[in-house]
Amino acid sequence: MITVSKEDYLKAIHEAESEGESVISATLAHWLKVSPPAVTMALRRLRKDGLVKVQGDGHVTLSAAGRRIARKLTLRHHLIERMLNEMFGMEWWKVHDEAERLEHAVSPDFEAKLLARLGSGGACPHGNLSEVESPASRRRRGLVLLAEAAPGKTYRVSGIYERDRDLLQFLEARGIRPGAKLSLIERNYDKTLSIKAGPRQMILGRPAADRVWVSPLS
Repeated sequence: MITVSKEDYLKAIHEAESEGESVISATLAHWLKVSPPAVTMALRRLRKDGLVKVQGDGHVTLSAAGRRIARKLTLRHHLIERMLNEMFGMEWWKVHDEAERLEHAVSPDFEAKLLARLGSGGACPHGNLSEVESPASRRRRGLVLLAEAAPGKTYRVSGIYERDRDLLQFLEARGIRPGAKLSLIERNYDKTLSIKAGPRQMILGRPAADRVWVSPLS
């Protein structure tokens, strides 16, 4: 039986892998905000179900069956975010947390209706695709992290890390949202960036700039 808890673990492993992290018990404890003993018990159940593999050095990977479930849940989460934003007008920076609560309650029939209505190809309100992308995949599409952008050039925000509500609100308050046009004025000595977003000029620190993917504008 695939419980809500098991789904959360499988999705977390899938997302962490896609972001280039080496997944160990501590990674999952941090991502899911649970205790190390809880992770140990969960991984034991998932391994018994044939959904994960735990290597001798503690690294965790998904089995083929586990990856199928994780991808399905990721698509469902993506569709719910789009539904909340495109059909109900919920603010882009709120939809991730709401989708986290709703994704386990959606029936296959309702998910099929959402897929027929919205399609699978569109980006979510954070600018991210339905299939979790690695940094290498984004770079192959011509995207760069805002933290690595070149001064004197203009960019459009493509995608934003969506699992930090405080970060999303911080960026929204400064006009940094998917689709927004940014000009990088200067890289400062303290590793902050001087940025112009619309009529506003601001200083942005590295922790935030590391979470924003942008595409260069000619």
